[in-house]
This record gives sequence, C-alpha cells and structure tokens, in this order.
Amino acid sequence: MLRSMYSGISGLRGFQTKLDVIGNNIANVNTVGFKKGRAMFQDILSQNIAGATAPTDGGKGGSNPMQVGLGSQIGSIDTVFTAGSPMTTNVPTDLSIEGEAFFMVTPDDGTTYYYTRAGNFTRDAQGFLVNPQGLKLVDMSGDPIQIQRNAGIVSYSIGKDGVITTVDDQGTLDSSIQIGLMTFENPAGLKKIGNSLYEYTVNAGAYGDAPDTPIDAATAKVNIISGQLEMSNVDLSEEFTEMIVAQRGFQANSRIITTSDTVLEELVNLKR
Repeated sequence: MLRSMYSGISGLRGFQTKLDVIGNNIANVNTVGFKKGRAMFQDILSQNIAGATAPTDGGKGGSNPMQVGLGSQIGSIDTVFTAGSPMTTNVPTDLSIEGEAFFMVTPDDGTTYYYTRAGNFTRDAQGFLVNPQGLKLVDMSGDPIQIQRNAGIVSYSIGKDGVITTVDDQGTLDSSIQIGLMTFENPAGLKKIGNSLYEYTVNAGAYGDAPDTPIDAATAKVNIISGQLEMSNVDLSEEFTEMIVAQRGFQANSRIITTSDTVLEELVNLKR
C-alpha cells in the first residue's frame, strides 16, 4: 500500500482531534473561569531511504539523507492560562483573581483539595462559601470558610488581600478570616476534572511543593476582586479561524487518500 494513504489517515485523525478541542472551546465560551485548549501537531518518525555521507578531501562532496515522512500526530493538547475578561456582578461572594493563582475548594473538612478560577461562590444554609457543586472555599489554614449570621454577624466584606471583614450586631469588626490560594510553576500541568475544577499532578509544581497548604494573596502576588467574575478566555474569532484551518486540513488529507486510491486503482487495472 502507498505510504501517502497512511499519512493522509494520520492527518485526518489529527485534525479531527483539533476540531474536538475547538468545539470544546466554543461550547465553553461563556463558562466562568474556563481556560481554552489548543492542539499542537508534530511529525511522525520518517523512513530513511538513504543515509548522509561525508565529503572526502579532494574527492566527492557530501550528500544529505533521503527521508520520507510518515504523517503527523498530536504532540500535545495544552491548556492556555491567559486571563479571561472580567464581568462585574456586584455580588459580594462573586470573586475573581487578578494574577496567576487559584482558589482552593474542598469537598470535606480540608483533607482533599481542588483548584479553580471560577469564583461564583454562594453562602449555604450553614454560612459556608460554596461553589455550585457544594465544594467549600478554604481559608489560610485550609479549613472551610464559614460566615454565620446566627452567630451575630450582620454584614461582611472581602478585600483585595482576601481578608473577610465581618461586623457583628455590637458593631465589632473581625478580620481573622483570609481566603486561601495556591500558585503553580506550571498551571498547564494541572488535570481538568470537570465542573471548572483542576486536580494536582506531579508536573504542576505547587508553591513550596505543598499543594495542600494555602497561601495568601500577598504571597501569591495577586489581588482578589469581590463583585466580579473572570469569564472564559476563549476568543471566538480565533476559534472560528482555527476551525477553518482544521476543516481545510481535513479536506486536504481526505484528498490525499482519494488520490492514493486512484493510483492504486490504476495499478490494479494494469492487468486486464
């Protein structure tokens, strides 16, 4: 069989995966805190027809190797952590991060942690700050943050440093609660697990090599903005352009297969 046919098949597979990534990006164009993906291609190992030769003194010059490529493959599917556009909501529990850091949430009392850029938190019946899945936002100690009105708290505010200042019915201010964050050397090393959440992996590189120890906004060198959400960083104009590129690439590789099939048909018709 012709090598070109298998090269065309590899191209179809690659561009189909690229379209899958683009489709997911477009589907999440309005998802809070979503970070887009991108598919990167690389060539497959080439077949050597002839090796290189060195030039000889006073004789023939050298010759380059002759190789035939065997197609392409997906080299990586990266998550792009550029900042999304801010959307003002004026809801005090809606939070966004100016800079490179993540909120830490826990499904229990602080033994398991996940990370997110989606700051659409609300207060539940017990006063915990929770995300839409009920995971609790944690403080600097890694414990769930709780603001209880039945404990005498009548109002609260969240500062850029992540400090939650509460006021009780006696007018007493308390600033002992501070939102916990985490930064990573390589955010793209985090694993997406759905629901706008990320899970730690060994290639993420948490601050201080301690993914379960929150840090404050000053240490993370970020600001926390209350009443604002970070939207998706998907650019529709870019995605539709990439979709056209992927579509044309898919069509071109399809043409390689049909042309190779035509050549094979001619070969079969040689014997009649």
